[in-house]
Amino acid sequence: MEHIILGLLILRERTIYQLRERINKGLNLMYSGSTGSIQAAIKKLLQAEYISFTEIVENGKYKKTYSITENGKIHFYEWVNAPLENANIKSPALVKIYFMGLSDKLSRIRNVEIYIELLKRQYRDICFICQEGENMEVPEKGREIYQYQLATALYGRELLKFNIEWYENFLSNIRGDRL
Repeated sequence: MEHIILGLLILRERTIYQLRERINKGLNLMYSGSTGSIQAAIKKLLQAEYISFTEIVENGKYKKTYSITENGKIHFYEWVNAPLENANIKSPALVKIYFMGLSDKLSRIRNVEIYIELLKRQYRDICFICQEGENMEVPEKGREIYQYQLATALYGRELLKFNIEWYENFLSNIRGDRL
């Protein structure tokens, strides 16, 4: 989460609300955009002096706007320029499948159906983001950054498509007593 926040702050200053809003629009496939996880990451980044904030009063309420420091930029660029890390994929859904043989057939079917619907909702959302992104006109200055952000969304779309197909096949096998 820390690197996501640093990357977003390199692009522009943001409040916690703006960070959460941006993370929940396309980055939530990688990390949870909960206020708690964002606040925890901000606390770490402040302690490391990778970010700072300015506080203003707007409509009678205190508002903190976060920005990246020079040390934060150095830290971020060291991370982003390092080799890709091995993806240690963790999926709570797979843990349930591992033990699903201990549940009854009706529960298996119902729970997999519910999960497929969740995946389909996420797929519709990411398809909308990808379609908007593919049709968006981006100024030359930000085009390279944008192309990599769009590539991430396209990856998410293909991953969700694969997962939907896999779980539909899995459900078919459960219904047909082929498991």
